[in-house]
Formats: sequence, structure tokens, C-alpha cells
Amino acid sequence: MSDALATDLYEVNMALAYLDTGMTGTATFSLFVRHLPPDRGFLVAAGLESALDHLASFRVDDEDVAAFADALGRPPSELEPLRGLRFSGDAWAVPEGRILFPDTPLLEVTAPMPEAQLVETHLLNQLSHQSAQASKAARCILVAGGRQVVDFSLRRCQGLEAGLHAARAGAVVGFAATSNVAAAARYGIPATGTMAHSFVEAFDEETEAFRAFAGSTSGPVTLLVDTYDTARGVDHAVEVLRGLPDVRRIGVRLDSGDLAELAHAARRVLDREGLPQARIVASGGLDEYAIEAFVAAGVPIDVFAVGTKVGTSADTPYLDAAYKLVEYDGRPVMKLSTEKVSEPGAKQVFRQAGLDDVLGTRDEPAPAGSEPLLLRVIAGGRRVTPRPSEAEAVAAARKRFRSDLEQLDPSRRRLRGLPDRRIPRSATLARRTEQVRAELRGRA
Repeated sequence: MSDALATDLYEVNMALAYLDTGMTGTATFSLFVRHLPPDRGFLVAAGLESALDHLASFRVDDEDVAAFADALGRPPSELEPLRGLRFSGDAWAVPEGRILFPDTPLLEVTAPMPEAQLVETHLLNQLSHQSAQASKAARCILVAGGRQVVDFSLRRCQGLEAGLHAARAGAVVGFAATSNVAAAARYGIPATGTMAHSFVEAFDEETEAFRAFAGSTSGPVTLLVDTYDTARGVDHAVEVLRGLPDVRRIGVRLDSGDLAELAHAARRVLDREGLPQARIVASGGLDEYAIEAFVAAGVPIDVFAVGTKVGTSADTPYLDAAYKLVEYDGRPVMKLSTEKVSEPGAKQVFRQAGLDDVLGTRDEPAPAGSEPLLLRVIAGGRRVTPRPSEAEAVAAARKRFRSDLEQLDPSRRRLRGLPDRRIPRSATLARRTEQVRAELRGRA
């Protein structure tokens, strides 16, 4: 069975109905986010590589037809029109790592109607989930003040794929490393890790545990000091760390208690004992709000290890993403439902300096001094450019994010009190929207 089965059943019903009635004309669907979560000033595009992999390899095979028939309770012969269907259309998308605002299409698909319909679920899943993770992680980078942030989220993510996506999203926005070994190998991300409380508990003495851990590797050594008494744990760590060669990276990790008070105390001891190079790593339920508070208070934490709250985007685990038909067979269409109005026709977003965006139509000329954000990424069912390696894709997305972040208005960087602002529409798009709306109301 192929990834074609990764769809909602109603997509299959609609695709069959389109085929049965001969509605195979060219359709354009737009995937966008209507509203940002509360207190969010921007969105980070992520998940495009997964989406393009799906489009380029999409094909309904014999086993898929059998599974669809079984799910629908229909004989396989009735689903014969779906056999061999592949994605043969085009796609335009915003590259990963770009900072976006509400209503900006992340992706637009133009293809024969049944094909464009069948890929909806998978595209929404990949783009909305990964963009939510990247947007949450970006907020940690915003407030970290140049201090390192690392990903510790794998054990708390909703599945191994989600853990990979969390590590990748963190790397896109500038996380320094991940504890996820599979993600490190796959995406070219530095791997990082310390030790667990169970390791300390397994030894008779805390110092014995620290010596065993430090002696088992020639790499970096970060000792977890809060298994029993944190102050004594720091003293025991100093005893071991002082005996290591100067070339080794060393540190202590705080995972519980009053992290601010404990970090100050640990820093005083490390400096007094001649270990100013020892870093303090903090973990334990951290997110952008905790990081912001620590940095503002001048707490001497060098590395923030974020896990559950960031890897799952705990406060906003989803995006209000939609995949809406905007044109069929050359006819612009739109939805008029209350609070869910969509705008007709294929779109383009024109960006000027300072991330000053205008939402327009795909075929209108770009305003002077602006660049189009949506690029053609699939043509005739194939990638326009060869697929980059996983590491290359992450590195390129990180570069785009850094460039956009430098231009992001300070008013959109805040963690709280952000209005849900819409980007302006071009005159061409506004006229087309009013024209289609009037036509639809006239028919009604």
C-alpha cells in the first residue's frame, strides 16, 4: 500500500464522484492559515519537503483500490477509475523557513480535480503540523538572547515521526542541537545529551557516578546535579570536572527546583573553583515564556533544553489551516460562509523590505521593489529542481529564517498582546473578490 491511503474517506468519495461525472478539469486549491493562535505574531513555513515528496510520488495502486473499496463497502470494480491515478499537476509554495502572516498561502496546487482533491489530507497534515512546531520553536530563539536552545522533546512527542519533525523544526529556526539521534543523523543536526537521574541512583555514591560517566567518553561532559541535593551535587561535579583535560567541554545540568536560584548558586561555585568555562544547562518544562523570564532576570543559564512544551507546541498544538478550492476549469470560486470566507483565484504574495507583504493574484505583475514568495516547486507532477539532501534542506531553510528574522518588526516579536493582523490585498485581488461575490449572491 502507498501513501495514497493517508487520506480522509470523503476525499475518495469526492474523487470518485468527480470521475463519474466527468469533472476532471483543472482545479486550484490554496492551503493557508486563516488566523494565528493567540499572542502569535508570525508563522514559520515548514513541512514543504514532506509535502513535495508526497506529490511527486503519489499514485493509487492495486492495493490502494482494494483498501478504498473495503473502507467504502463497495466492490473494487466500482473504484476502477482510481486505479493508476497519480499527481500530474503543478504546485507553488513558500520555501521552508520563511516567516509568514495570516492568509498567506503556504502552498497552492493546480491539477485535474480528482488529483488535487485526493492529496488534501496529507498536505494539510504535513504543512500545518510542522509549521506549528517551527513557529513555537522560533519563539524560543526570539527570547533566548543569543544563548543556545536545544531539543529534548522526542520522548514526549506524539509518535516518532512527530519527534523527528520537532527536531527538524528546531534546527530550521536555529536550535543548536537535538537529543534525537535519528534526527541528528537524518538532518545533519548536532546531537547532544547529558545523563539521567537513574544513572546516578545506580551507583553507591554520586561522585562515583560522575567519575564513571566522565571516564566513559572523551567527548563533552555535562553532569546532572539535582538527583539528591543540588548544592552538594554541584560540589561533587566540581570535584570530577576539575580533573578533566582543559580541552573537554564541561558543564552541569539543572532539571528541577528553583532554577534561577540554583543557577546563580552553581555559577558562583563553578567560578570560585576555577571552572568559568563550565556551562549551566537548564531543563524541565521550559518554553519561550520561561526562557524570556530567565533572560530578563539575568539568570546565568547558558543552554536551554526544551522538551514537552515546545516539541508538542503544547499551548497551541494546531493551526487553523484550510485547503480551499479557489478556481475550477478557469472559473474563480470562493466560499461565503460566515467567518470562513475564502478569496477566489490563484494567489501570489509580494514581499517588500521589512516583511511588508501584499496578497495578490498569481498573474498580476509584482509591484516595484517586491519579490514573489510563492515559487513553482512541482511541474507536471515532478519537482522543478532536484530534491536536496535532508541536511541541505534544513540548512537552506535556516538561512531563510535568519534573513527574515532580521527584518521582522519588533511589534511582531512580542510573546503577548499581539493583534491578529491581516496583510493587505492588491487592488486586482480585491476587484476579483467583489466580482465573484456579487455573481454568487446573484445566483443565490
